[in-house]
Amino acid sequence: MEQGGAMHDAAGLQVLARDECLRLLGSTAVGRLVYTDRALPVVHPVVYVLDGECVVLRVPEGSATLVARDTIVAFQIDEVAPDLSKGWSVMGVGHVTEVDDEHRLTRLRRLPLPSRGWGDHDHYLVVDLEVLSGRRIP
Repeated sequence: MEQGGAMHDAAGLQVLARDECLRLLGSTAVGRLVYTDRALPVVHPVVYVLDGECVVLRVPEGSATLVARDTIVAFQIDEVAPDLSKGWSVMGVGHVTEVDDEHRLTRLRRLPLPSRGWGDHDHYLVVDLEVLSGRRIP
């Protein structure tokens, strides 16, 4: 449904275009990674950075998040007022891969993505955002 030039869903929320979803993804640093571990759903808060149209995670050795490698995951961010009067939400779905190419790792290590581990060996996981959707409270 279209109102005032913007598309709205059945709940009356404004549907965000892909470029607006990417802009919002680039404006925050903490999101939620949703994946399956031993047939159970897991929602894990993660620090991330947007690299083009991919979400990049820097994961310490031994992190439970590493089970998400080579799977399909969801990634979600939002900012909503406590009274629900304004806000937005963005969700992406895509395949996660661990980067092992040294040339690409060198570039990813220069991204503003702090380590969350205690050891010397972090893993870089990349979520290729194949599906991306967002909604805004009008």
